[in-house]
Amino acid sequence: MSADLITRARAGDQQAFRELVEPHQRELQAHCYRMLGSAADAEDAVQETLLAAWRALGGFEQRASMRTWLYRIATSRCLTALRSASRRPPVTTGFQFDIPAPTRLGEVPWLEPYPDLLLQDLPDTAADPQAHYEATEAISLAFVRALQLLPPRQRAVLILRDVLSFHAREAASILGVSEQSVTSALKRARTTLACRLPPDGTQPAPPARGSAAEQRLVAEFARSFQAGDVDGVVALLTKDAWITMPPAPLEYQGRELAADFLTAVFRNASHQRHGRSPRPIERRLVSTSANGQPAFGLYLHDPHAAVLHASGLLVLTLAGHQIGAITRFDNASLPWFGLPRSLPS
Repeated sequence: MSADLITRARAGDQQAFRELVEPHQRELQAHCYRMLGSAADAEDAVQETLLAAWRALGGFEQRASMRTWLYRIATSRCLTALRSASRRPPVTTGFQFDIPAPTRLGEVPWLEPYPDLLLQDLPDTAADPQAHYEATEAISLAFVRALQLLPPRQRAVLILRDVLSFHAREAASILGVSEQSVTSALKRARTTLACRLPPDGTQPAPPARGSAAEQRLVAEFARSFQAGDVDGVVALLTKDAWITMPPAPLEYQGRELAADFLTAVFRNASHQRHGRSPRPIERRLVSTSANGQPAFGLYLHDPHAAVLHASGLLVLTLAGHQIGAITRFDNASLPWFGLPRSLPS
């Protein structure tokens, strides 16, 4: 069947070409997201991949599978994108009011969330005994963030070998390098990631997705956050929880700093609405999910109109029955989750 589709596609049959590539599009997009850290950039890379594949189909010799051939093109497109400095936005703190000094300044200026809708129907490559990462771990914000700290070639090698379970020979063919080069790059990448990710077993496992325990924790967070209840939010955090907000480099660790930061943010929102006599401001969280984790669109009341305006996307990383990280993204991420820029008050 595949050979017939290839023959028809080479003859200009676009429907045959779609049938050839469609089974691989979701996993190619997830691959490009891991490489680039951006859902928008990943979509662009996949579209460029498909266009290049259509144009080059006559040269496809079928010595490798269609899937491997597409990964070769997609990985090449991602490596080219990573060499382009123009894809990186200017990095600013993003705050026009006083905030506490952060624990540190982050090293990853470019990271976006990935909607769970695009994770449906992905092949479970992690079932391969050679895979080093579970399917859920390999798309988590912590993992994708750590990947962005690797040099591009090492990043590609680690994803191909430890996430997608390509053999060293296949990875070498995809990247156009020697197997020795792949082995060396993989060793260095694993060493770097071991320093950036917590060792296995040191972090409590989160509740099962959709479980009653997860729902209770997420609901309590939403209740406390919407009420501007700093103590309520902080009580849900682990002792070493992080608050981050890429592309702003500010990163806060621990309950005390989280409390200081949230107090400043909640107080500023109230002052903006009510001047010198701050009163509670209406916040609304709209539930969604990103990177296999609970998430919310955040909306704040407009003091001059009966609407609530979007104020970013919050992604929660759960650790046991607590929250290990809160990552806030700006409004640019909202369309990927079907979230509007405003809501009626």
